[in-house]
Amino acid sequence: MATIKKKSMGEAQFGGFTPYGNVTALRATLQTNATGGALNADAATALAINDKVYLQLLPEGFVLDDAQAVVSTAFTANVTGDLGFEYVDGVDHAEVPQDAAYFGAALVLSAAARLRATGTKAPVKLPKQAYLVLTIKGAANAKAARLDVVVTGERFGPK
Repeated sequence: MATIKKKSMGEAQFGGFTPYGNVTALRATLQTNATGGALNADAATALAINDKVYLQLLPEGFVLDDAQAVVSTAFTANVTGDLGFEYVDGVDHAEVPQDAAYFGAALVLSAAARLRATGTKAPVKLPKQAYLVLTIKGAANAKAARLDVVVTGERFGPK
């Protein structure tokens, strides 16, 4: 029986070696007012179909492992959303293209629930800074609602 060791074990880790590793959870909250507009945002209009809501910055070198969305106060009936990422500079990348539905498409936001990422894509390492983006689908929002999203990943730095 052979003993096989992978080369480069432990290389490219960011932040030094600690007993608790380099896993990071980035949290974003989207709350809307009684007319459906995002609170603490640069626009107060109600969220409409195909509106993109930039929720959080994702750092360069971040490996996207998983996401969880918690709808604690439901959005208007039939509101769904795609959850993915878009590069801050708006320019796609050949090896890791932007993906508006990387974590999931048509996530039901019109009912209180804890939703896990539904995508089956392999984890990717972001080659540059990106936004975590929620694209509103299905229907416009016209009520107070709350969504918390937690993205987990590993920080490997810009190498």
